[in-house]
Amino acid sequence: MPIGGTHMRSPPEPKIIQKLVDVYPSFALLAGMQLDLFTPLKAGPMRPEQIADAIGVEVTKLKPLLYALVAAELLTVKGDRFANTVEANHFLVRGSPAYMGGVHPLYADLWDAALQTAESIRTGQPQAKHDYTQMPREALETFYQGLHPGALTTGRTLVKDYGLSSCQRLLDVGGGSGGVAIAVAKASPHIQATVVDVSNVTPITQHFVAEAGVSDRVKVITGNIVEAPIHGSFDAVVLKSFIQVLSPSDAQHALKNINATIAPGGTIYILGIGILDNSRISPRGAAITNTIFINIYDEGQAYTEAEYQDWITAAGFVNFKRDTLPDGLGIITAQKPM
Repeated sequence: MPIGGTHMRSPPEPKIIQKLVDVYPSFALLAGMQLDLFTPLKAGPMRPEQIADAIGVEVTKLKPLLYALVAAELLTVKGDRFANTVEANHFLVRGSPAYMGGVHPLYADLWDAALQTAESIRTGQPQAKHDYTQMPREALETFYQGLHPGALTTGRTLVKDYGLSSCQRLLDVGGGSGGVAIAVAKASPHIQATVVDVSNVTPITQHFVAEAGVSDRVKVITGNIVEAPIHGSFDAVVLKSFIQVLSPSDAQHALKNINATIAPGGTIYILGIGILDNSRISPRGAAITNTIFINIYDEGQAYTEAEYQDWITAAGFVNFKRDTLPDGLGIITAQKPM
């Protein structure tokens, strides 16, 4: 009714509760991957009891998850039989070429970190710090196993769409599992690749490289590009999810050392979720993922296009360009002048 000649405004439609419950389909997916319940369903529809027997669990607790996964559009149900959706069959069945189920430890780790955001802000210290120089071997292996499929995809994309096949000598900085270099080496047999990382990581990198059967063309070395250039001369340097780990000062030191490492005319490729528009609110994934970075890094975070351009230009590169990969990751390229 009118008050003082004006009308009372209706309260806004509440969206807060919906945002809070929107996480539950993701948790259901995570549990499904952890239990590997999608794999038995590759043979066709099954009753809950059959699924429980196949994965070795008790059916009473399993049934609510199955229905939750139907609500999340990852399973279907007809009568008392559950089946994978087309998407689940393609990505979540172990043995599928596109299998993504193995990334669940990575997301469990990142989501656990995200739950500590308020405390990281209160204390000014990352509450789930990822110190790659000190992390236990098992934790590192789990972390890089989760990142490896994405690194392979990135390597293949760089060869196919970004001219990497024309280079002879590739340097993968902070390469972790070596997935980018492995994929490039397999797609372009003429390329000699080098992966550089800290000493705590390189044994894991060597394992991935050996397992992929490319040890003859992918060299693994220990080094710190923030502190000094890498010996050698390279046509291309890839930094996937690397700059976002660093403080602004360290990022600038790293880029200057890369300029001293890369050959004239060579291209630098910077990729990752940590590339923001200058508004800092898009891409949406980068803006939201930044809340995870403050929990796992001392000073690293997502940086804006303008910040990247300033640092890259100051390091001596030209032809700055920003783009988006098919998987949604940002990519920045630039060249060292001839």
